[in-house]
Order: sequence, then structure tokens, then C-alpha cells
Amino acid sequence: MSKLMQDEMVQDEYLTKCVVDPINSTVHLYSNEGGYKQVSCNTTKEFMNVLSFVRATVDEETLSYANPL
Repeated sequence: MSKLMQDEMVQDEYLTKCVVDPINSTVHLYSNEGGYKQVSCNTTKEFMNVLSFVRATVDEETLSYANPL
């Protein structure tokens, strides 16, 4: 593997934390490079589809749920 390919592999951005907020139907995604994305769902069905995907793809130690207020 070339040095350039090794450097690119080390610099890949990855998910470090995923917070599911069922009250607001949102999912908050945080990356190792400080990036942040918010997925806001408009319907319960949409939220459940996103939640199913998150549960199937995100490691348990990365996934957490927001406390209800």
C-alpha cells in the first residue's frame, strides 16, 4: 500500500457519537473531526425508519438516547 493511501485511510472521518432524541424525532451525529449533522424527521414512520437504520449500523457504545425533559 502506498504512503498516500495510508495517509488517506488515517484521515477518514468517522462517527464517534450518535444521540437519538425520540421526543423531537431527531438524530444527532458527531464525527471524530468535530463535524455535526442533525437528522430531523417529519413523521413517526420516517423517524422509525431512521431509528431502525441507526440501530442496525451504529455500534452500541456509540449510540445513546436523549433524556426526556
